[in-house]
Amino acid sequence: MAKLLPDNITKQVKEIFSNMEGSVKALLFKSEKNCDYCSTAEQMLKELSELETKISYEVHELDSEMAGKYSVELAPSTILLTPDGDDKGVRFLGIPAGHEFGSLLQNIVSFSKGAISELSAESIKRIETIDSPVDIKVFVTTTCPYCPKAVLTAHNIAMVNKNVTAYMVEANEFQELSKKYGVSSVPQIVINDKVTFVGAYPEGQFVDQVMKAV
Repeated sequence: MAKLLPDNITKQVKEIFSNMEGSVKALLFKSEKNCDYCSTAEQMLKELSELETKISYEVHELDSEMAGKYSVELAPSTILLTPDGDDKGVRFLGIPAGHEFGSLLQNIVSFSKGAISELSAESIKRIETIDSPVDIKVFVTTTCPYCPKAVLTAHNIAMVNKNVTAYMVEANEFQELSKKYGVSSVPQIVINDKVTFVGAYPEGQFVDQVMKAV
């Protein structure tokens, strides 16, 4: 496969990764069936790991024991682990390309530092009170400039509380899922299948919606 990252992007990525502290492992789950972007997602992780020795990745099949362990049902799915091997509930469904490539890079740097949430103290205090499972899906497209803000807010919420799992979902790759939730514009956020809103809400309002769904 041809190289995905051109030289000018590679230079920028190296600068971003210079802020990494510990090692980050990415788990990629792929399938031989109906997965147009699995090989591209694997190539992206390969190139990132070649740029930075603190990044490693593993590839697992969708029907593997590892997929069961992490409750992965769709491919390609990417999960990041901290230097201690902790899963913070951060998920990428589909290839994080275009504007979402920046979300992936930012998360990798954050995970290298233990995935400490960048939310305000007030928001963290509220999210820490959640004691039941919360599922946040952020539907995006790679051309949407507003989507990364929503994705990063959702991921930062997941980093606070082990009960929260937050997904970036590439709407065009998972059209059945998009149809199920009536996605017509992005970012569209679905929380616990009962609270839905469209737009990159400010942090406080986003947290309000999460608490409403709990």
